[in-house]
Amino acid sequence: MTRLRQAAPRPGAGGASPNTVLVVMCVGYFLVLLDVTVVNVALPRIGSSLGAGVSGLQWTVDAYALALASLMLASGTVGDLLGHRRVVLAGLAVFGVGSLACGLAPDVGSLVAARAVQGVGAALLLPGTLAIISHAYADEAEQARAIGVWAGIGSLALPAGPLLGGVLISGFGWRAIFLLNVPIVLLSLGAVVLTVRESREPRAGRFDVPGLLFGCGALLATVFAFVQAGRSGVGSPVVIGAAIAAVVLLGALVVTERRAGDEAMLPPALLRRPVFGAANTAAGVMNLCTLGLLFVLMLFLQSVQHHSPLAAGVLILPLFLPLAVVAPLGGRMTSRLGARLPGTAGLAVAAVGLALLARAEPGSGWLVLLPAFLLWGAGMGLLTPAVVAAAVAAVPGERAGLASAISNTARQTGGAVGIAVAGAVAGQPGSGGHFVRGFHVLALGSAVLYLAAAALVAALLPGAPPPDERKP
Repeated sequence: MTRLRQAAPRPGAGGASPNTVLVVMCVGYFLVLLDVTVVNVALPRIGSSLGAGVSGLQWTVDAYALALASLMLASGTVGDLLGHRRVVLAGLAVFGVGSLACGLAPDVGSLVAARAVQGVGAALLLPGTLAIISHAYADEAEQARAIGVWAGIGSLALPAGPLLGGVLISGFGWRAIFLLNVPIVLLSLGAVVLTVRESREPRAGRFDVPGLLFGCGALLATVFAFVQAGRSGVGSPVVIGAAIAAVVLLGALVVTERRAGDEAMLPPALLRRPVFGAANTAAGVMNLCTLGLLFVLMLFLQSVQHHSPLAAGVLILPLFLPLAVVAPLGGRMTSRLGARLPGTAGLAVAAVGLALLARAEPGSGWLVLLPAFLLWGAGMGLLTPAVVAAAVAAVPGERAGLASAISNTARQTGGAVGIAVAGAVAGQPGSGGHFVRGFHVLALGSAVLYLAAAALVAALLPGAPPPDERKP
């Protein structure tokens, strides 16, 4: 028997078993992903309660996604330098404070600010959960199974968000979706203190402050330009100024990261790899279309078709359940056949589902939406493991963590931009046929983007490995 198989699991603090550490980390990961989708169900109630228009609702969702996307890469480096347990505890605390502030927000501006605080906590928390799980298991096979459990819990958070949100909003109001986080965070803080021991990377590089500042600025300016375009028009001086600022900051980011070399937050050498670029482009397109359409879809179901929050949450379960069920199949297909086939098939299947959404009208029944949801969700289930696996496999083994972080960042960035674009195109739900037409344009445009990404994936992602290298 090899030494690797004989290696015992690494206990957490106080002798806690690795499986206990896994459960604690999964709770944190679940909270992070839950808050990506749970708020969408509450948007109409938040709008009527706080007097928020579409742009205010966009920022309610985007403030979280922006902070999460902007800080995720940097927080991984912070964990390597200072210790992942310490950063996870800080992330939980910040997330809890942000959740409490969201639940008590007196106006939409306060809510947006509190959502940004939540996003900062989530960005600190997310990379550390995976790093701690990896350190808790010495055996590679056990580690792989633990990471599979971690990923599966994340998949369950997507259907749980709309459903749990609908139950809480119908029973207790929209503030309950935030206030419920507070006791869970307090319990998680105690569990981390008791079960997780500190871990850090002895060879961690320096913290890339210029890259972080320019990257955050470019992303914020881009999203602001799209959100403001929906309010004041594309030709508005504010929109033009924000667009120029985004281009300048992006250029500064490129120059800074080239000078930083291997210690850059976004190493240019990685981004120049065709497979890596294609995988992350597909991941970004997936979330750009998914979160953008989900934002408009929840407004359509509640403000146009007049479903309750709970009914709307139940109605979109056929979108997320196939994602959770098909994702493991997509992972097995990727290990045997390479990323090209499941990635291309997933994008093509989802494109058909997105195109079918354009059939939805104010008086359409659920059976009109059901085929669109099933195909859209199944396609994402095939696509997600393929693009993540391709991104990680495209870089050296010692940079796998960074590759995974960049892939997550691409998805969150795509989602933030997608919400901004979707709100700008659709406009106010009360604008009559304009909102519905905007919804149809977004559905068909998303289908086209998915097909373009499918062509990119088919051309650049790796195919099946040789027979002797395929996993059983």
